[in-house]
Amino acid sequence: MSKKIPEGVIERLPVYLNCLMELKQDGCVTVSSKRLGEFTEINPAEIRRDLARFGTFGKKGVGYNTDILILKIKHILGSDEHHRIAVVGAGNLGSAIVGYDGFAIHGFSVSAVFDNDATKTGKKIGKLEVSDIKSLKKIIKEKNITIGVIAVPAAEAQNIANLLVEAGVKIVLNYTPVIVTVPDAVKVHNTNPVKELLYTLYYLSGAGNKET
Repeated sequence: MSKKIPEGVIERLPVYLNCLMELKQDGCVTVSSKRLGEFTEINPAEIRRDLARFGTFGKKGVGYNTDILILKIKHILGSDEHHRIAVVGAGNLGSAIVGYDGFAIHGFSVSAVFDNDATKTGKKIGKLEVSDIKSLKKIIKEKNITIGVIAVPAAEAQNIANLLVEAGVKIVLNYTPVIVTVPDAVKVHNTNPVKELLYTLYYLSGAGNKET
């Protein structure tokens, strides 16, 4: 596509996809923008505008074919291909990410997990054995892993990001409170769970409706 897709549209597409996947599991064959709007809390007109950027999928009075729309959004997002993930950090957070079973339906698989703690290396998390951090570059290259997840103490985050970049990953997901930097050719998403919770609590407490 020659035109750049607005960031807001890209952010909403995964929301539509998750909703569609749930509807499909419930046996829904077609879905209207109105129903998608009810599930996602996004204005139906905006949903129609977003989807219209990529072609004509819906029929007036009928709606969108669920299967076709799922395939189209997966293709747009690149999740119709298989992507391998490496998780660095075998603590509580890393273990939870490794054990999450929702990756497969979106074309992702956790293919390796690393740690520098000798008491954790060699042990298994699910079907995966925890590898020593020293073997990170070798294993990532061998398994053609393109996504790296950082789930380590904050002080180690940038060093791990550097290792992942050197190993050849294209996407870094950073689950520490420290913002890591990577070369322009690598996409990084810094996500701080505490920050997200505080953001949510602000509105949950009603403070978001108060004037300052």
